This record gives sequence, C-alpha cells and structure tokens, in this order.
Amino acid sequence: MAEPKVKYDRQLRIWGEQGQAALEKASICLLNCGPTGSETLKNLVLGGVGSITVVDGSKVEVGDLGNNFMVDESSVGQSKAQCVCAFLQELNDAVKAKFIEEHPEELIEMNPSFFSQFTLVIATQVVEDSMVKLDRICREENIILIFARSYGLMGLVRISVKEHTVIESKPDHFLDDLRLNNPWPELRRFADTIDLNTTDAVEHKHTPYIIILVKMAEEWANTHGGKLPSTREDKKQFKDLIKSKMITMDEENYKEAMEASFKLFSPQGISPNLQKIIDDSCAEVDSNSSDFWVMVAALKVCRYRLIEDEFNSPVQPELQKYLTDEDHGTLQEANSLKVLPENTAVGLYILLRAADRFAANYSKFPGQFDGEMDEDISRLKTTAVGLLSELGCNGSALSEDLINEMCRYGASELHAVAAFVGGVASQEVIKLITRQFIPMSGTFIFNGIDHKSQLLLL
Repeated sequence: MAEPKVKYDRQLRIWGEQGQAALEKASICLLNCGPTGSETLKNLVLGGVGSITVVDGSKVEVGDLGNNFMVDESSVGQSKAQCVCAFLQELNDAVKAKFIEEHPEELIEMNPSFFSQFTLVIATQVVEDSMVKLDRICREENIILIFARSYGLMGLVRISVKEHTVIESKPDHFLDDLRLNNPWPELRRFADTIDLNTTDAVEHKHTPYIIILVKMAEEWANTHGGKLPSTREDKKQFKDLIKSKMITMDEENYKEAMEASFKLFSPQGISPNLQKIIDDSCAEVDSNSSDFWVMVAALKVCRYRLIEDEFNSPVQPELQKYLTDEDHGTLQEANSLKVLPENTAVGLYILLRAADRFAANYSKFPGQFDGEMDEDISRLKTTAVGLLSELGCNGSALSEDLINEMCRYGASELHAVAAFVGGVASQEVIKLITRQFIPMSGTFIFNGIDHKSQLLLL
C-alpha cells in the first residue's frame, strides 16, 4: 500500500487520495496513436490512470520514426496500436493496457456501442465528419469526450460533455467566508465574553484574531450608521482602529486581524453564479440525483455545446468579433502589412475546418503532395471562403499568408506541437476525471507561429 503513495507522491499533494482514486478507476480510450495521441496518453499513464485502450488501424511507417517517440526502427511494418501500447505499458505496469487494430472511423460508423464501456474518450486527428458522429454517440452514453489535434504549427483541443460538475474547483484566490459581518449566534455569544480592553497582557495577546475582527466590526458599525468599511479611506481607518487596541507591538493576534481585515470588507451573500445553480431545475433532487445536486456545494457547472451546433451555428457575434480585430483590422488587412494579426487563432480554426472539407472533396489534405501546392492553395481558399459565407461572415477576412501556411503544413504532425497539445489535453482529462479544478470551455487553439493560444467561445 505504501508503494503507490511514494510513486504518486507529487500529484497526491495536488488532487489528494480521492482524486487519485478516481484516476485509478478510470477507463480511457484513445483514438489514433500518432504523436498527439501518444503524448496525451503518456502523461495519463504516468499519472496512474486505471486502464487504457489504444485504437488505431495503421502500421508503423518510416515517417513515424521522426515524430513519434513511442515507436522505433524495429516497429516499422507492425501494428502502430500494438507498438505504442507496449511502450506505454512499460512506463507504468500498474496500468492495464490493451490495443485494438482497427480504424477509429470504422468503429464510429459501424460499432457505436463500443464507446459505452469507457469513462472518457480521447479522439486525436479526427476529421470534422467523424467528430460530429462521435460527439453524438458519447453524448447519448454520457461519456466524456476530448478532441485533440495537431496540424503543422497549430493545435486544437475541445472538450465535449453534456454536463460536468466541479466540487473542488481550487480557485487561485480563496476567500474564507467567516460570517464576520453577521456572526452566527454562538460566535456572537462567545465574542461577548471577551473584553478587548482587558489589562491582562496574556489574555489580551491570546484573543483569537477572528474575535478581534467581530468586535471591531461591531464597534465600527455602531459609530457609522450600522455600515461596515467600504471606501479605501474607511478600510485604512478600520485597520488603524485595530492597531490602537494593541498593548504592545509584538501582539501577533492583532497583526493577524489587520492582515485578515479584507475578509470583512468583501461583499457577502450569494454570488450570481451560485444563485444560478440554486435556481437550476436540476437542483430539485430526488433519489436518482448526483451527489453534486444533493449537496449543491459546488462552485460551478460546465455545459458544452454539441460539436455539430458549434460547426453549423457558431455564436455569430463572437465569430465576427474574432474575425475583425479593433486594433489590427481584418486578417486580410494584416496580411497587407506582412504581420500576424491578433485574431490568427480564429483564422486557423476556420482553415482547419476548411482543410477537412478539402480532404473530403479531394481525398487528400491541402499541400500533402509535392507539385500541387499552387492549386491546393487556390482550392483551400475557395473552400474556406465558402465555409465563412455559410456561417454568414465575410470570406475576404482570411489572410493569404495564413492560407499558404496551412497548405505548407500538409497535415503533418510535428512532435513539438503534438507534445504541447498532448500536455494540454491530458491536463483537461485529469480535471474532468478527478472533478477538481475547472476545465476550459470553448475551443482551445494553439498558434505555434508566434507561440500564442486562445480560447474561442463559439
């Protein structure tokens, strides 16, 4: 029993034994084990996920040796799923690993019930048509789904789940709600037994700082019309009031009270987000309700749009805002200046979707074969302009340089980009499985050209 605690010591300090237990119970399916998928799963295997199933129908080719560190020369010609699975198993023998030598697209089309056995599915390098179908399948079975993709110097990560509840959000800035401005009866009665004006130095020095704040808040309110400090000057005067009660300058409890006075100044009551949860119809619990709704103790509920809805009906004002940058104009205007605009992320997103349409029409990705670059650039531009037109946007907003770059990528998976995208995806997997921390919303786009990333809320 001691060995796993030593092995996972660092991560146990982050998400605790409960989070680790959730990981060890999880069953994960990976679709396509190229560099993006392999890097994603590697991080989860090292973290101690319960079981993995690698699905890939391709064989290892010589080209795979340059971007996938989980195959070697002896793997050429063999099942890629089997080779990657064996390598991952070596990283952590506590993880149950198996492989299925089948093309994911065929499984999605012919055997949708296959996915119901998993806690979470990671779909990598899956094109638009298969994304939509898989999303429907996983939604019906209430399976968590994450899409991850590397395409040249760009990457994409998108979570899709009907509903995700977070019980331990672990915010960066946690504010204790000690009810200092409105103490509960027992606290008030206890505070009434304490005399801050005592001349007993020992008793004065050992008064809890919370009691000091409660009594000082009451004293302040009595002389300020029942109101607590609100302005910057009020807050300074309140701290001075606390300081004036000190007998000696080494009373740590009074210093604590001054440092913690911000807890008293913070707005009290129910936040709008929490009120929304309370008002949600799901809060009407019954015997079948989840622990989340029974306790209503969480800080957030994440819901994600269907991939199909995002593709067919993106939030029009948001898409238009991304396409037109107030500071840098349109993508096309930025192109004339030979600079990369601030809104390159949405251009890459649109062009990736256009590349999938291109592949469906021409049975290859733009720029995939030598000698056809100029023709592919023209075709990709036409496809992208058509896509934007369908979405009600101006196709001329796209940058010529960006179109050329997408063709130059030739649908390649670069290991550096794949490793980064895999890291982001595996981080989100851990959030979703442990139900700790708040997972990202929207579509994450990584732009390797200038090393920037952005969440598109479409």
